[in-house]
Amino acid sequence: MLGANSACLEECLRGNFIGVGFIHNWDLTNHLYENWRDFNKMFVPIWVENGPGKSKVAAGLACAALWTVSKGINKGDIIISPDGRGNYYIAEVLDDYSYHPGQTLPHRRNVKWYDKTFERTQMSDSLKNSSGSGGTISNISKYSQELEGLISNKTPGKIVSTDETIEDPNVFALEKHLEDFLVRNWKQTILGKNYDIYTEAGVVIGQQYPTDTGPIDILAISKDGGELLVVELKKGRASDAVVGQIQRYMGYVQEELIEEGQEVKGIIIALEEDIRIRRALVVAPNIDFYRYQISFDLFKL
Repeated sequence: MLGANSACLEECLRGNFIGVGFIHNWDLTNHLYENWRDFNKMFVPIWVENGPGKSKVAAGLACAALWTVSKGINKGDIIISPDGRGNYYIAEVLDDYSYHPGQTLPHRRNVKWYDKTFERTQMSDSLKNSSGSGGTISNISKYSQELEGLISNKTPGKIVSTDETIEDPNVFALEKHLEDFLVRNWKQTILGKNYDIYTEAGVVIGQQYPTDTGPIDILAISKDGGELLVVELKKGRASDAVVGQIQRYMGYVQEELIEEGQEVKGIIIALEEDIRIRRALVVAPNIDFYRYQISFDLFKL
């Protein structure tokens, strides 16, 4: 996303570049380390120091996006960018990072824009969910087959998940919708009584929050600010996989995001009771297990 609500897209189209802002007064040329964690270790404190009231959570997201656009995207990669009206523009990245001081988006990559767009309505639900984040950048490489079809105006074949930990594809699809439902209706859930999903400037940044072992489904903070909550939906995956994943996410939050006086807790949400998860969580008292229930009623009018 080029600027808040795609505000910089037109400038980028005219200038044949993509870019990000955040830390405007630094030339990053000599600081684009191979590992984005090393980059974040240097620049998260700078972001927090120069942005009064900024949290480590917001700083981590901003710096990860800054590194990804500047270093993580490779020459020859294809990017898509929304215009805020339901259309996506397509470009190929042509060269490495360059710094343009004084510009709106000073950290740039030159690109070649395609002379076509496609509409969001053409995307599968899974791709819509993955590309609909309010953040700057999302990695949607796993949808390359579908994207190639959209770019070439061909109807792609059935998209099958390549995640070997998924046991039930139908539950996986259902629980991806559940994630969006939880985010939209968070305040009406039991979790919304004590926690708020992380937001920054009114934009939700706690959905699919990036870490170095994958994105957290939902990252929330307690209303008193003392706890960070990692929420992970089982999504049809094997029980051992989801327990291990949430523990890795919580470890990342513990090491990279919590402020002084905070602690991290976790919640796994699944469609059905799972004795394997319950057994695993006996020795993980900081992780709770919730089961959700779907109800559907018809009312005669």
